[in-house]
Amino acid sequence: MFSKSRINEPGPKAGEEKKPETGKAPAPTPAERPMTTTTPAAKPKPPASVLSSDLTVTGNLKTTGDIQVEGTVDGDIRAHLLTVGEGATIKGEIMADDVVINGRVIGRVRGLKVRLTSTARVEGDIIHKTIAIESGAHFEGSVQRQDDPLSSGPAKKAES
Repeated sequence: MFSKSRINEPGPKAGEEKKPETGKAPAPTPAERPMTTTTPAAKPKPPASVLSSDLTVTGNLKTTGDIQVEGTVDGDIRAHLLTVGEGATIKGEIMADDVVINGRVIGRVRGLKVRLTSTARVEGDIIHKTIAIESGAHFEGSVQRQDDPLSSGPAKKAES
């Protein structure tokens, strides 16, 4: 019923019929392509990187994504979400937005949300915004709440 003419290609004039095109149609130029919104499309979140139980890593790990450790890491870890598996051992500092510990950690833990499950064994200080420690978890160290636990500086006292 209605047709939309392209910007650089006017539609048929009144009384003219459009001739059928033969062969392949030419690709539209950028001006002829339909307008799309300029809002950035949400990229699908990649799956967590998994360090399997037979893997031993010596060195630091840093990512903006998620890591699931099932093996042994001798070094510091920085991530968005870190999950420490039941059989995993980490010797070093952990810094992540979300930390879920099911295994063993020897070192400082810094996180916005820190969760020690019933199988967790932590030897070190925990600096957090929120924390959950399930019954049965083993923990030796101190717990300190900070509004910004991911900042590496010393804790600042709130002034009135």
